Amino acid sequence: MKSITVFCGSSFGSDDIYKEQAFLLGQTLAQQNIQLIYGGAEVGLMGTIADGALKEGGKVTGVLPHFLQSKEIAHKNLSELILVETMHERKTKMNELCDGVIVLPGGYGTLEEFFEMITWAQLGLHQKPIGVLNIDGFYDDLIRLVQHMVDKGFLKQVNKDMLLISDTIDKLLEKMKNYQAPTVGKWISKNEV
Repeated sequence: MKSITVFCGSSFGSDDIYKEQAFLLGQTLAQQNIQLIYGGAEVGLMGTIADGALKEGGKVTGVLPHFLQSKEIAHKNLSELILVETMHERKTKMNELCDGVIVLPGGYGTLEEFFEMITWAQLGLHQKPIGVLNIDGFYDDLIRLVQHMVDKGFLKQVNKDMLLISDTIDKLLEKMKNYQAPTVGKWISKNEV
């Protein structure tokens, strides 16, 4: 993997561990010569992950819609800042530029970006690994919900297994580097429920 898109909050959250891990992830990507692609802002976890990568001399590309430029405040020290018109263009560009995706803690926007990427993978639009860095159990409830979707017949186990989950950066990156996309289609027949 030469580049990873990271989706995360434009806030810091309530626990220092989120900021610490975001900074460490940025540093780790740079140390492994993996380009960081992210939302382009200097605020919250978004700015923190960029700062971590930049501190280690990493290449960091931000993708930011024009209308968020004043709200999310564009990071001023990036290797490259790409300005786009819409949120959809932002996700599309971030997907085009990356070899994999990591999701950190965040709010609605982070979840929306994450679910669109995993849905595109489920539909076979890409075969990139999707990693969830489950910092301090942040995504435990979401992981239970995804298992509930499998249990109730709305999601195949093979599609649940597309989610690569770890609470440590090194283990998550190892899972992503060894990922093999499933060859099974999305649709669930009545006999498979």
